[in-house]
Amino acid sequence: MNVLVLTPDRVGSTLLQKVITLTMQMHEYDKPVINLHELTNGIERYTSKKYNQEVLGKLKNIHWGYYQSLKEIVQLLSGADHYKVSRVAQYHILNRQDSLKDQLSFYEYINKNFYLISARRKNLLEHALSWCIVSFTKSLNMYTHEKKISAFKELYKKKITIDQEVFRNYLDKYMMYLKWVDDHFMINSIFNYEQDMPNLETYINQLDIFPANSAPKSWKQEYGISWNDWNRCHYLISDTSGFSKSITSDTQLTQLADPENTNLPMNSTNIMNSMNIKKLITRDSLSVVSQNFLRENIRDYFNVYLEIDKLIIDRTIISGVPIKIQTLAEKAVLINNFKECVDTYNDWSSKHPNQHKVTLQDLGQMAYNEIETWYNLQSKPVVKP
Repeated sequence: MNVLVLTPDRVGSTLLQKVITLTMQMHEYDKPVINLHELTNGIERYTSKKYNQEVLGKLKNIHWGYYQSLKEIVQLLSGADHYKVSRVAQYHILNRQDSLKDQLSFYEYINKNFYLISARRKNLLEHALSWCIVSFTKSLNMYTHEKKISAFKELYKKKITIDQEVFRNYLDKYMMYLKWVDDHFMINSIFNYEQDMPNLETYINQLDIFPANSAPKSWKQEYGISWNDWNRCHYLISDTSGFSKSITSDTQLTQLADPENTNLPMNSTNIMNSMNIKKLITRDSLSVVSQNFLRENIRDYFNVYLEIDKLIIDRTIISGVPIKIQTLAEKAVLINNFKECVDTYNDWSSKHPNQHKVTLQDLGQMAYNEIETWYNLQSKPVVKP
């Protein structure tokens, strides 16, 4: 089964396709399942030692770009005897400036040969804010904890100011994306970030992409840690917001996470040291609750991290699982003119059907609900902000 995610980006689509690829590895397919990420900015045919056959992958040691025509891409895809998990971002199609005829032929091939998922967001205010923040970090996704911490260390000190014309432009681009999808593709499933991200494993297991009579597989069964717990570790290790400490009460917890008692895998010392894992999981900005959660789960987290690294090395997947960059609350803290962005969004939404105005109170509740999820506050004592 070939799977393709259509995306405007900043809607969780990279994480979605990566986790789909990892989940498909848990099943017995009649052909290899390989992740190609974006189809339109460079793929190549090569002989895989792991699969003992010719397969497709991203171009290696070459800057990705628009080296191939859409016709050449289709020829590569149709000639590869394995399943592909990929995406197509609309902005790449716009940047390529292919003829409409070539685009329509490409879309026809995709419709006939892929299970199509359209990635979307309800909260377009946050979608546009995320794109604006990218213009400051110069990076769409973060795959290492060190890079995430480094990228935002100075930004949180200085804060950023978002140009309202740029902000409004990203809102308009999202509406163009919806029209593009509706005009050209036969969608099998819609991935809604707000609804489906908190239950990502359930969403993926309900897709009609797995072998017949194959029972759903869970991360807990496969790796000994649930997807939500693994992803929570993935976020907390480089979480420098300080929110976990400021909104949780640690008075009932006396066991501070011991940096010498993290139960890390013994065969990964060099990688652990290079990542400074022990230092990262015992930072003062993390509450004792968060530190203990990391200490208790770091072995399973890192075992999965190493399994994913093996898939990267053999080119089954091109990179690891992206780290959650920021919550809505973190965006509000980072952006100097957050309220101005809210006012601009509300003005914009009044001119677009099915878009609804938001208040700061609405956003505050949304932000707190999201924080509850990441810090698992439901079962912990909470100090109201």
